[in-house]
Amino acid sequence: MSDRRPRASWRRAPEPPASASTPAPPAGSPAQAPADRPSVVQATLYREGRRVSSPDTLAETFRQLRRYPDGMAWIGLQRPTEEELHSLAAEFDLHELAVEDAMEAHQRPKLERYGDTLFVVLRAARYLDAQEEVDFGELHVFVGPDFVITVRHGAAPDLSAVRRRMEKDPDLLALGPEAVLYAILDAVVDGYAPVVAGVQNDIDEIETEVFGGDPAVSRRIYELSREMVEFQRATRPLVGMLHGLMAGFAKYGTDEELQRYLRDVADHVTHTSERVDGFRQALTEILTVNATLVTQQQNAEMRALAEAGFEQNEEIKKISSWAAILFAPTLVGTIYGMNFEQMPELGWNLGYPFAIGLMGVVCVSLYLIFKRRDWL
Repeated sequence: MSDRRPRASWRRAPEPPASASTPAPPAGSPAQAPADRPSVVQATLYREGRRVSSPDTLAETFRQLRRYPDGMAWIGLQRPTEEELHSLAAEFDLHELAVEDAMEAHQRPKLERYGDTLFVVLRAARYLDAQEEVDFGELHVFVGPDFVITVRHGAAPDLSAVRRRMEKDPDLLALGPEAVLYAILDAVVDGYAPVVAGVQNDIDEIETEVFGGDPAVSRRIYELSREMVEFQRATRPLVGMLHGLMAGFAKYGTDEELQRYLRDVADHVTHTSERVDGFRQALTEILTVNATLVTQQQNAEMRALAEAGFEQNEEIKKISSWAAILFAPTLVGTIYGMNFEQMPELGWNLGYPFAIGLMGVVCVSLYLIFKRRDWL
C-alpha cells in the first residue's frame, strides 16, 4: 500500500475561477438540477480521523478536498453513471483501464497498482436463508494517498456499517486510506462467515435427504455446487491478493498496526477458502453417493418389475396350458356331434366310448407335456 504523498504529485484538476461573464439564473427560475445522480451514496471528508463534512455533490467534495491538503475523501458510489466515473477519473487521475473495469460488473477479484493508486476488485457474498441461496455482490475500490472511492455493484457489502465502525475509531481512521481499505477487506471477509455456516447447514440437510431417498435432492446438490464454484472464484484470488499486499509492507511503509490487521484478514481468507474447497469436494462426493443410491434403487425397481413379469408369465402359461387341454375334448366333441350320415362312429357300437377315450388320451398327453415343461 502506498505512503501518504504530497498533494503536488497529483494532477488534480484546478478549481475553475469565478467568472463575471457567467449569467446568474433569473429570479423565480427553477434551480439547476445537481450533476450527481442518486448513485452517490455518500461522500465524506476526514481530517486526522474525524469527519469534517459530508458534501452533497461530487463537485463540492472536490472543492472542499482542495481546501484541506491534509484531508482524506471517502466517496461511496453504487452503480455510478459513466459521467460520474469520468469526473472522478479527471479529479483523481485514475487510470483509464481501472475506470473501464469499474464501469462493468462481473470482474474477477484482483489487485492492480497504477502509480500511487491501488485498484481492488472484491466479490462480497451474503446468505439468503429463505431462498437457501448465496447472493454475490461486486465492489471496486480505488485507494490513493488522500482518497478512497468505492463502487458497488450489488447489495453486499454494507459499507455504511464499515464507515460507522471506522468513525468510532479515529486513531485507526487517521492512518489514512490504507486503513479504510483494511476495514473494507475485513467487512467482505467477515461477510463470508454466515455464508459458510449456511452452506454447512445445507450440506448437512442434503446428506439426510440423500440417505432418505428424496428424489429432489439431486437438483439441490447441483444448484449448491454451482454456488460453491462462484464462492471459490470469490475467495481463492483473495489469498494471493492479501499476500501481495503483505509483500509490499516494507516497500510502501505500511503502519505496523495495519500490518497485524491485514495478516489477520489473510488468515481468515485462507480458512474460508479451505472451507469452500472442502464444501465443493464434499458436494462432489455426495453427488456420487446419490448417483449410486439412485442406480441401486433403479436396479431394485427393475428387479421387482422383472420378478412381477416372471410371475405374470407363469400364470399366463398355466392359463394357456389349461385352455389347450380343455380345447382338445371340445374339438373332438364338436366334430363328433355333427349330424353327418357318413361317419364310421355312427354305425359302430364302440364309437361313443372311442370318442370319450380319445378326448381323455389327448387331455392326459397335453397335461404330461405341459407338466414336463413346468407350465403346470
